[in-house]
Amino acid sequence: MAAVLSFPEKTPGAALAAVAAAKLAGLALEAKPDPKLGAKDAAKLIFPGGEELAGVPSILRYIGRAAQPKAAVYGADALSACQVDQWLDISQTLVPGAGFEAACTSVNDFLSLRTFLVGHAPTLADVACWAQLQLTLQWDRLKKGGAVAHLARWYDFMNSLPELAEAAEAYGLKRRSAPAKHATAADAELAKAKGGGDTGSFDVGLKDAQMGKVVTRFPPEPSGYLHIGHAKAALLNQHFADMYKGRLLVRFDDTNPSKEKDEYVENIIADIQRLGLRFEKISYTSDYFPQLKECGERMIKAGMLYADDTPVEQMREERMVGTESRCRGRSVQENLRLWGEMFAGSEEGLKNCMRVKLDMSAANKALRDPVAFRCNLTHHWRTGHTYKCYPTYDFACPFVDAYEGVTHALRTSEYKDREAQFYMILKMQQQVWPELPHVHIWDYARLSFVYTVLSKRKLTWFVQNGVVESWTDPRMPTVQGMLRRGLQLEALKEFILSQGASKNVTYQEWDKIWSINKRVIDPICPRHTAVESEGRVPVTLSNGPAAAEFVEMPRHAKHPPAGTKQQMRSSTLWIDQADAQAIAEGEEVTLMGWGNCIMRKVHKDGSGVVTAIDGELNLEGDFKKTKLKLTWLAQSDECPPMELQHFGYLVTKRKLEEEDNFEDHVNRHSKTVTPAVGDANMRSLKQGEVIQLERKGYFIVDVPFNPEQPQQPMVLFNIPDGRAKNMPGMA
Repeated sequence: MAAVLSFPEKTPGAALAAVAAAKLAGLALEAKPDPKLGAKDAAKLIFPGGEELAGVPSILRYIGRAAQPKAAVYGADALSACQVDQWLDISQTLVPGAGFEAACTSVNDFLSLRTFLVGHAPTLADVACWAQLQLTLQWDRLKKGGAVAHLARWYDFMNSLPELAEAAEAYGLKRRSAPAKHATAADAELAKAKGGGDTGSFDVGLKDAQMGKVVTRFPPEPSGYLHIGHAKAALLNQHFADMYKGRLLVRFDDTNPSKEKDEYVENIIADIQRLGLRFEKISYTSDYFPQLKECGERMIKAGMLYADDTPVEQMREERMVGTESRCRGRSVQENLRLWGEMFAGSEEGLKNCMRVKLDMSAANKALRDPVAFRCNLTHHWRTGHTYKCYPTYDFACPFVDAYEGVTHALRTSEYKDREAQFYMILKMQQQVWPELPHVHIWDYARLSFVYTVLSKRKLTWFVQNGVVESWTDPRMPTVQGMLRRGLQLEALKEFILSQGASKNVTYQEWDKIWSINKRVIDPICPRHTAVESEGRVPVTLSNGPAAAEFVEMPRHAKHPPAGTKQQMRSSTLWIDQADAQAIAEGEEVTLMGWGNCIMRKVHKDGSGVVTAIDGELNLEGDFKKTKLKLTWLAQSDECPPMELQHFGYLVTKRKLEEEDNFEDHVNRHSKTVTPAVGDANMRSLKQGEVIQLERKGYFIVDVPFNPEQPQQPMVLFNIPDGRAKNMPGMA
């Protein structure tokens, strides 16, 4: 860029936004302090011909237009460019003063479900607003207060971008710039998430990674629904692709027709969309069956593969001790003949598999002649009965990765022993298929949780044996199961990104993810009231309203967009038995949302169960002086019946070991159902709506009220709040 940025010598921060934007856009910008400019003067962009642009918004617009299209700092299209322009204007309202907090609150609300202000990558909009906050001490105080959590999360992420961090340090603002110089663009959104675990680091230095050329892939196997471990894999691949401004591919690993179903494919695609993955295309390993067959045939001719009809158990034993198969020395002609029999699905072909000649004496057992092709007569969900012989994952993965142009394959560290196998098989494939490029592997720690199994085989067992109702059961660690239980996508993403790309294997506590979730839902979810049906206690108010009264109340006192509700007040109420047991005769209590009440008489049966209470309103009483604050409902036929469902873990052992038979540790009493009635406003709740029941916790509506069947109970699932004493335990 030939122009020079001139800024006041006494306020170098005036150059921050322009310098940061230029770095993000990949432009070289010369910046010089000008002693003639006053402290409050705007920065200027001075061109060789004497033309000038003054003010941050104008300078940023020029940088955006001068940037390479690939940088996309001015948005990806005409609409997003206009949105960037709007935010450049809005950024000028983020200045110290009486309106600063309100302006920040507005931006905070906008970012509640977004990572960036415009689109899916940092733009000039983010740079302009970030720079304003960097220069405002009032922001430091507001951020510490915790009232603008979404804005704070976005701000920490912007601090993690190396271009912005370097610009901040250059202008004396290193104290408010979170990461060191070498931090990467994906040192992610959860820099210091409350309750979300340690900061996730993505500074892994992918080998030979070039900006704009990195290609990652997410390769789900269609043998079950996506669970939280798959979500981590998907989002990590997305982050690395974004970090290097590269591409993400989604490829279904459908090489085992015995396990695969259309149902799984459809639901995995739906989950990928829920997670917001931005992928270039969806492909299937079965798309490349012809090429894989051709590659296998070439390798047989090159003496790299051999047909083996050794019985499975014997083959397994020979691999364990390193004994070469008697079939290893078969001729190329014999191997080709058997290869044809395998693809024909003949009796002789079905007895054979095709193995790769690696190293039977290797200490790493994964290198002891792994199977490359095996027969399977099961109907394939895409190719039907076209093929009788299929490649194994170990053979297909390196070939298809290279064939599709994947540069970096991310895999969990449990596959570390297979890394050498991947490279050796790929090298052999490249010898017979020279066009195949190299693929780098990066391994990271798999996600593991206490009291949880993530093996699809074991999760399938829970479904098939009726321990859960389906893959979407709220007790299942599947993406759909957790979302159905009330986990918000934002919380799921933040938790996963907080794990980073670490190689350290740890068992996560569920309270971390639910704590993040609470921070997402608590500021906005409406408040309602419910009373448990069993043992509920009628309270008669001697001076209560002669007829039912209705008072309009906010559904959330601190979040007006939640709307209002009608609170019904009458002379006959219901309260929970547990609350009634805590009341002493003559005690003054507070009826939440109404006022104080003196409980004149508490009636009990012979077993001590409270059967009724006589009360007297004392609305002039001081609620600060009462010990008990009670939830209550006016007795009404309009109160909808409901089931409040709480869930425990599906297994009873904190950490299952390899030698454990997990079926011995299944919790068959992991669900409790509490009948209740709710306030009449709950009749209008929709499926999937998240609410808080006062003093009972957070819930999500699974089955809403049905006006055509008013006696059918609503079903509400309890959402854990992350506190240990309230976390789902074992029955």
